[in-house]
Amino acid sequence: MSQKIVIVGGGIVGCMTAMALVGRGCEVTIVERNEIASQTSGESSWAGGGIIFPLLPWQYADAVNALTRHGADSYRALSQRLLAETGIDSDFVESGFLLLPKFDVATALAWCAKNQVPAKSVKAADFAVQSLSGEDALWLPTVCQIRPPYFMQALRQWLLQNKVTLMERTELKALKQCAALNTWETVNGETLTADQFVVTSGAWSFELLKETSAKLNIKPMRGQILLYKPEHNLKQLVYREGFYMIPRRDGYLLAGSTLEDVGFEAAVTREVRDEIRAKAEAIMPALKGMPIIKHWSGLRPGTPENLPTIGAHPTIQNLYLNTGHFRYGLTMAPASAALISALMLGETPALDASPYACLQ
Repeated sequence: MSQKIVIVGGGIVGCMTAMALVGRGCEVTIVERNEIASQTSGESSWAGGGIIFPLLPWQYADAVNALTRHGADSYRALSQRLLAETGIDSDFVESGFLLLPKFDVATALAWCAKNQVPAKSVKAADFAVQSLSGEDALWLPTVCQIRPPYFMQALRQWLLQNKVTLMERTELKALKQCAALNTWETVNGETLTADQFVVTSGAWSFELLKETSAKLNIKPMRGQILLYKPEHNLKQLVYREGFYMIPRRDGYLLAGSTLEDVGFEAAVTREVRDEIRAKAEAIMPALKGMPIIKHWSGLRPGTPENLPTIGAHPTIQNLYLNTGHFRYGLTMAPASAALISALMLGETPALDASPYACLQ
């Protein structure tokens, strides 16, 4: 008899978790407070840039890179599968990643060599990028990107085709302490019943679980992004000191993003717009005087060291967490989904689950 599972949160992590569980024969329902794949203010799954790489992986713990590396290796085949089965193109592109100074060149090259990530020192001028430093840049030619809104639309269609129940515009009550979770009530008084529940609600996870998981260290971190459409676009992803620029296949260009600790305030600000514009123009002077097509924000689930929580709740039976992926929900989602689904179904996961365990 198949397991009946309710997933709380319909972002990339929740949808990929559903995909993994459906593949194991489970009956899955996703409960989402907004609409899955809609451009609703505050949702990070559609708002992010879509770089399938952890930006500066040599600065992260092995447990973080174990998840991101699996994701980076998964998206080509995953996007091809979704295109074949749904007809929706996720705009997967191997753009390459140009890292501008300042950064630790020796450490970066050593990490790339150890992890079989192609990399070489180059001059930014060779890529028609104006750098403010004469130091060498670093070129990683195999780094890829995907278009998060398109990817989410493809995921949503796949879930519908595979009989996943989508309970949208449905909000759950904050969970009270209990020995085992068999039902969970919505704010409108509905009662959801399942064999197991898994929380994948990103920045909103702590609000749902704060009375049962005091050590769950997740808070919203706002990121703002600008959109341009230059006459001559970049040919590759460009990153410098916390700031990235992402050229899209259709000629658009993203510039961002910020990390702002402002709670659940998702509004954009003029001050940040001007700050991002200045950084973008310093890298690409041709943007000066060009109109900003769009300015938006998303709320990431901020966690210490970018380390998510993936595993069984420490005290409540039938409750699992797959949340807190901070900047890398997209990149980590395939590995996180495989890990949590294995744990929920009593299988031995491919990755060591201990670094992501829920704290009591």
